[in-house]
Order: sequence, then structure tokens, then C-alpha cells
Amino acid sequence: MYTVELYARVRRAVLVDGKSQRVVALEFGLARKTVRKMLEYSAPPGYQRQRPARRPKLGPWQGVIEAILEDDKQRPKKQRHTARRIFERFRAEHGYSGGYTIVKDYVRGAKVRSQEMFVPLSHARARRRWASARHNLKIVKYFQFCNGRMQLG
Repeated sequence: MYTVELYARVRRAVLVDGKSQRVVALEFGLARKTVRKMLEYSAPPGYQRQRPARRPKLGPWQGVIEAILEDDKQRPKKQRHTARRIFERFRAEHGYSGGYTIVKDYVRGAKVRSQEMFVPLSHARARRRWASARHNLKIVKYFQFCNGRMQLG
């Protein structure tokens, strides 16, 4: 993986200094194809998998993990299963022979997929004003945020 600084130096050498792609490739020890790709993108493009990772040993147990995590939603937070606990249960109860990392990665992904998503609403910037109220026989001053016109009184 190439750094952003290298991208910037290569792009500057070709686009600003006017060097050829071939000279820049020799200068930086890169392939000409790599230099061409660096000129296409101003920053390194992120990596995305073409297809999801295969988990042959975990395959039969994915439904069990989903059931455990679904059951955990009704439990208090302190009593929910961690990835380590699910892994230990699989080894003890089902004779699971796979590794911990596969279970941990699947549990993390399953928890993210089950989270509730929302789109934040955008509002006009709220204005604030000082207000006062009585609380336990004391006058308390606080900021009151209001959208639209500010009304005093």
C-alpha cells in the first residue's frame, strides 16, 4: 500500500514539474502502470472485497450464533454473550474445531448488521437565549434553544 505522501510526490513530479511517467517510475522505483493509476486518483482508493470472506468451518454454526445474539437482545447488557463466550460454548457443547478470530469477526459483523440505522435530520441552526425557571424554590438560569424567531418575555 502506498502512502498519500508518495501519491502527492508522484503527481507533483508529473503534473507540476512536467516529468514523463516513465522517468517518474524509474525515479521512485514504481511500475509505469502504478504511476498511471496514481495519476488517476488524487488519494489512494480504498480496498473493497469482491465477495464476502468464506468461513467453511463456521458455516453450519452461523444460525446458532444469530440465535444466541437475538436471544441476548432481551437480556441485560452484563449478561449478554461476548464473542469469547460464544467461542468457548461452541468448543464445549458442539466440538467446534475452528479458530476464535473467525467467530469474533462474524459476531462483530452480526452485531453491526442488527443495529438500528437512522438518517439524521438536518435543521436550521438553533438560536439560544437565557431563560430562568424555578427549581426547588431556587431560580435557575439556563440556555433555551429555539428554532425560528426569538421571543422574549
